[in-house]
Order: sequence, then structure tokens, then C-alpha cells
Amino acid sequence: MPEFTVSRSIQITADPATVHPWLDDLRAWRRWSPWEDVDPALRRSYTGPERGPGARYSWVGNRKAGKGTMEVTASTPERVDLVVEFVKPWKARNPVVFDLREIGDAGTEVTWTMTGENKGTAAVFAKLFNMDRLLGKDFEKGLSRLKLAVEEG
Repeated sequence: MPEFTVSRSIQITADPATVHPWLDDLRAWRRWSPWEDVDPALRRSYTGPERGPGARYSWVGNRKAGKGTMEVTASTPERVDLVVEFVKPWKARNPVVFDLREIGDAGTEVTWTMTGENKGTAAVFAKLFNMDRLLGKDFEKGLSRLKLAVEEG
């Protein structure tokens, strides 16, 4: 199966400790996620701890938003790992990593990476669309929103 990696980075004028809570608290994603405006009527639910490993977010929305879950699987000061599982519009389970690298007085470089395999419906979709080009735009939008949210406080 063809594998894919989508990765984007941004520099945020804040230390990693300030950026980190915006990533491992899934409720905070409403302020910066690139998919928040896809469905104004999106139904969300949160389970598990408020943040960190075991924190879980589920959503159900229109055709564009689909249905799925996201769970924080690991969280350290310099990294947050998640698993994103899409149920609709197609099935996929992908690991996601946010790496936080302190860059001195300049702040933090945040790198958002998703990896996966194109199989089933996703394999057909991948033949028509480049995953990096398709998801990369969303990652760039999300990272820009994250930067704004963190820097505004």
C-alpha cells in the first residue's frame, strides 16, 4: 500500500510550555483547528481526562466534516501524539504528531505531521488527489490559527 506523510511547521512567539496546552487539550482545538468552520452544526463529545493521554474527542457532522474520533496517546513537553480515526466519509486510522522545538528567544517551532497508508476507499481517493497537497493546506491553516490563538493568549 502506498504510504504518505504530510508535515508542516510554523514558528510561534511563545515558549513550548505555553504552546503545549493548545495541543493536548482537545477542547482547545475549537479555537484553532482548520476544520472548525466546515460544519457550524458539528456535534462534539469529549471523554477521558481533560488533557493528555486518554483525552478523547468525537465528532459527527455534515458530509464534509464526516465522523470520527481523535485521542491523545502520549504527551511530553516537547511532543504530543494522537491517533485520528475517520469513520466517514471514508475509513482511516492515522497517527499524528506535534513536535515542539524551542528556538531560543524566537519561541517555538511547531511541526504537525500525519502519516498513514492509502488503502480501501482512501487508496482510490489518493489516486485522484495528492494527500500532501490536500491536507497540507489544512495543516497550514490550522498552524496559522494556532499561532494567532497562542500569541493572543
